[in-house]
Amino acid sequence: MMISISNILLLALAAANGCSAFLHSGINSAAAVRRDIPLLHSSTQATEPKRSQPRSGIAQELLNLALKSPLWTYVMVPQARASIVKTAESNGIQWMNAKSWLNEQLSTKDYSDVVYPEYYKQSFHAYQDGNLSYDAAVEQELASRAVGARNFPKYGERGEDVFRDSFDKALAGIGARICDNTNEQGKKVIVDFGCGTGTSTRRMASQYPQVDQLIGIDLSPYFVDVGNTLLNLAPNAIENGSGWITSITPDERIELRQGDMANTLLPSNSASVVNLSLVVHELPTSVAKQVVSEAYRILQPGGQLWISEMDFESTAYKAQRENALLFSLLRATEPYLDDYADGCKELREFIVDTFDSTKITAATGRHYALVAENGFDSGDDVDRVKCLEDYRFREDGSYAVEDTHLKPWESKDD
Repeated sequence: MMISISNILLLALAAANGCSAFLHSGINSAAAVRRDIPLLHSSTQATEPKRSQPRSGIAQELLNLALKSPLWTYVMVPQARASIVKTAESNGIQWMNAKSWLNEQLSTKDYSDVVYPEYYKQSFHAYQDGNLSYDAAVEQELASRAVGARNFPKYGERGEDVFRDSFDKALAGIGARICDNTNEQGKKVIVDFGCGTGTSTRRMASQYPQVDQLIGIDLSPYFVDVGNTLLNLAPNAIENGSGWITSITPDERIELRQGDMANTLLPSNSASVVNLSLVVHELPTSVAKQVVSEAYRILQPGGQLWISEMDFESTAYKAQRENALLFSLLRATEPYLDDYADGCKELREFIVDTFDSTKITAATGRHYALVAENGFDSGDDVDRVKCLEDYRFREDGSYAVEDTHLKPWESKDD
């Protein structure tokens, strides 16, 4: 069976800041959280992911040439983008109308004077300027809905909601909660690292009415501007007579701001929860560690770090990474994907060493959910043994959630 370049790029291109892991997902909604799995440690169950090495065959050579040529920019990328739009429109997601409507509402600004870390100045998701453009920002939520419909055809335009539900269930299954105590200002605060246009921030606002403030932080001022525009407009969905693809509820507790999640400038011990939803795979491992350290600093005693991410120790992702031809395409749109995959264990050990308790479980057939808690200081000097409670694998070593993701060459109509 021929692999469709358009289908593969469909996965890669819709990966706009916060949804790229979603694009490659698999889910078994009936078994999203497994509470019957015995406590196992990843060191005994998970093998190291095999790095995808370049192949020397003619197909790989042609692909390498294509990725470095104008063919990639002017032929392959537009073809894949057209496939995304077609998928959206065929599932009732009015991509073209919604994009046109949002562009009309935006008062674009010049952010040329903003300083960014070097790692962030890369081409991401086949956007030449990466996340530093209005085009990428406007299309983030559109692409996320479209790929949700493709990967979860049973749910149509609700595919993305089903995917995100799986993380909510998995996090709850390993103890995610909002701690009872407040910060020095008497507030319960959620900080959403890498918030993009605020999809995850808005979602948490609706889930946690007891929280006093939700702060979304993203390096891209373009994404933050689009997110704030949507919050200010608070549109109904197109089917209800407005211009956007989903209905957005105004919420004065939400603040989206441009900033560096590795140096938030927020007070220490001020947050109840720090959330990292589908962000870490877009970071070098060294930066991811800085982000974890910053999360620990701003979390109050009893606060939690929540991470939802791709799991390269899952059977499905390991197999995908071992396919050098396929993985070359994915790496072409995700500059730190190899670094992330190689550094998963290192980052996990760093989290375990930093926090007082850490739990991890399978959320989909290719993704994990992690909760790390900043414990209360008991005042004693007793050294405590820190360990990882790992529920991702069954006793036979198989991944705890079935992988139902469409293969790159499949379509929702197959």
